[in-house]
Amino acid sequence: MRISTILIGLSLAVASAAVADDRHDWLDTAWWSEGQLPVPPNHAVRTSSDSLVTDEADIPIHIARPDAEGDFPGVLFVHGRRGVDPLIQGHVRRLAARGFVVYAPDLYVGRFIETMPIEHDYALEGDLNDVLDHVRASGEHAGDQVCVYSHTRGGYLALKLAVTFDRQADALACFVSYYPHMQDPNAPEPMQVYRYAGEADALTLPALIFVGAEEQYQRKRGIDMAVGSMQGRDLPVQLVTYPGVGRGFDFRAPPVRTFADDLATRDALMRATGFMNDHLLGE
Repeated sequence: MRISTILIGLSLAVASAAVADDRHDWLDTAWWSEGQLPVPPNHAVRTSSDSLVTDEADIPIHIARPDAEGDFPGVLFVHGRRGVDPLIQGHVRRLAARGFVVYAPDLYVGRFIETMPIEHDYALEGDLNDVLDHVRASGEHAGDQVCVYSHTRGGYLALKLAVTFDRQADALACFVSYYPHMQDPNAPEPMQVYRYAGEADALTLPALIFVGAEEQYQRKRGIDMAVGSMQGRDLPVQLVTYPGVGRGFDFRAPPVRTFADDLATRDALMRATGFMNDHLLGE
């Protein structure tokens, strides 16, 4: 089933309520008509750490989970060029507070790669696959599958994990990504601007992708092209585009953080929470 792209924002067109319901997936009738706001799960969070030692890497894994009794579904968080620094750890905690056990491996530390690398090290793809096996075998989440959740360059790693390593066949329940790099970072410049990674057309997992309308041109073009092609193939992908928002809205800190960044982050977390619960818990 083709899922239309969502543009979160104000419509200047005058339309009937029925037309608005059909055209805008963001319109919440319960809120607009009855004043009812959805209440997100809000858990205190506790953190811990784990590590995966292989023949080639020693990968630290940051873990955040609700500080509460009970079983919670698992999420594999795939970082971008920043690694898992304090700003990204904040995103991990915010996600865990929604009711997930979140595993965030720092793949760069595992191979002594400096943060903000330009080139992509293909060995990281195998490391991520090893981490997935590790958390499935020894993790503390409910269920046998997890959702893969990523941002920026981590989106490409998550795509390779699902498709190249075929983990969408056994271990992954869904794909969530913020402004993902939908191309091999080592590909030449024309491929970065005018093409997207062919693996996107083989992603059969339910996918939810967030991007700001003010995203860098070469990144947003690739996302839009990939999603358009995926939708044309009737793959289950949904794109949410936030107006007035650029890169890093999910972790930008004051004083550069804007009100639009905060609105987009809150909305994305709410949408991602419902989406992942649907596919991990069948809610």
